Amino acid sequence: MADELKTAPEISEDELTGDNSFDRWRRIIGAIGAPLCALLVWLTDIPGLEANAHTLLAIMTLVALWWITEPVPIPVTSLIGPTLCVLFGVVSMKEAFAAFGNPMIFLFMGGFIIAKGMMVNGLDKRIAYGIISMPWVGDSPRRIFLAIGLACMVCSGWISNTATAAMMFPIALGLLEAIREMMAANGREINLHSYKYATGLMLMTAYSCSIGGVLTPIGTPPNIMMIGFLSEKSADFSITFFQWMTWGFVAMIVYFIIAYIVLWRMFPADVDHIDGAQDFIRSKKRELGGWTPAQRNTLLAFLVAVVLWVTPGVLSVIYGNDSEVVKTYNKVFPEAVVAMIGGLLLFFLPVNKNFTRTTLRWKDAVKGIEWGTLLLFGGGLAMGGMMYSTGLSGWIGDQIVALMGGQPSEVVFVAVFCVAALLMSELTSHTAAVGMIGPLAVGAALSAGFSPIPVAVGIALSSSLGFMMPVSTPPNAIVYASGYIPITKMIKSGAIIDAIGIALVTIPLVIYMVGWVMG
Repeated sequence: MADELKTAPEISEDELTGDNSFDRWRRIIGAIGAPLCALLVWLTDIPGLEANAHTLLAIMTLVALWWITEPVPIPVTSLIGPTLCVLFGVVSMKEAFAAFGNPMIFLFMGGFIIAKGMMVNGLDKRIAYGIISMPWVGDSPRRIFLAIGLACMVCSGWISNTATAAMMFPIALGLLEAIREMMAANGREINLHSYKYATGLMLMTAYSCSIGGVLTPIGTPPNIMMIGFLSEKSADFSITFFQWMTWGFVAMIVYFIIAYIVLWRMFPADVDHIDGAQDFIRSKKRELGGWTPAQRNTLLAFLVAVVLWVTPGVLSVIYGNDSEVVKTYNKVFPEAVVAMIGGLLLFFLPVNKNFTRTTLRWKDAVKGIEWGTLLLFGGGLAMGGMMYSTGLSGWIGDQIVALMGGQPSEVVFVAVFCVAALLMSELTSHTAAVGMIGPLAVGAALSAGFSPIPVAVGIALSSSLGFMMPVSTPPNAIVYASGYIPITKMIKSGAIIDAIGIALVTIPLVIYMVGWVMG
């Protein structure tokens, strides 16, 4: 294998964020235009809106536009919103920043720590290579295509989509180099930059990382953010880890099937076998060596967390949702505490007989916690909570319902917000998109007399279908940096999967949930 493929190519910050002239102009326009729009909203007389809600609307205008245009980093904007709310007297400081201590923050933090333990100790690679080295994969391009997607999907359900993509990217590159070398040995030179299968394998890597994120609440920030918005509004709208997984599993599997079929039809291989592919995979797997104590400990901590997360669902099936057994269990082991148990175990489980080294060191863990995501999450919850407390979300909800004709069909209502979340996630961070749309959707659902649970889940699922642009998700940006993906191919394939996914998966699943909630 070529030396340059032993490590992933260096990806610049500009490539990861999709920085180009368009983005620079977007930031400049946002830096100037957003404050002007916020000032205009503040100076405009709006009947029926309380003073604090009016001020909050102006601040939300600034925050929303800066989330989209990013003149400053998105986490910074998430802190600017609550800070301005205190300065302008919308709420007290305690209320403005209380959301940054929301239990959902610690659920996500625990998930980050577990994920970092998997990455530092090589458990994630062991899982990935274990999947793609299975006997059924062999040297078939089609099965390798499927196995790469499965490995990405399984890993990204539990660790960062970005980290999964960064891990799987060099593996996919190595397999493509094996194809190039095989064909060169047979007298046929190919250019991977214009080779259909190379484009398809890169896109499968990126899309599967995003698809896997819908499996669990900690799989991707939009999931836990919508759960947080619901819990902020009322305990009656809470969603358990197990409940989310039942819906997320169905969505993940069908999204994956759609992506696989579309990409394989658009970018098929022109060979039946890839000589050297299995040798490459086996050599990489051998480099991992045998199971280490750190890997065993990490797997134990991970399984402890998973078992504790799904146990309430099992108990509910056996004893019923309202049983004392379930209530007691949830009181002792709330989901955020379970995440922290799993994460903290890594700091106690030793990897040597002298107990001088634990499975995870703090200096490694602190690098694995995505502080910017936590700040964005906390800022989104803070702004959403203030929208509820000031009555702004109810007022906006009334306006949205009025625009839909006064009493829209719940299916139409959900579909509109799902499509809006999808389109917004193509233009900006899907977490920021959910931060903007989530509180509005929950408020509008309550104004229309609907349960907010279906639309909340629909928005979270839809925001993960950002497949059209390199800037839509970090996995898209990472694989686009390979140079093997023409932008027109990403837009075309992404648009097809987006449309089919939202029409055949997201909206039907949410329609089923409407019946589940009502039943």
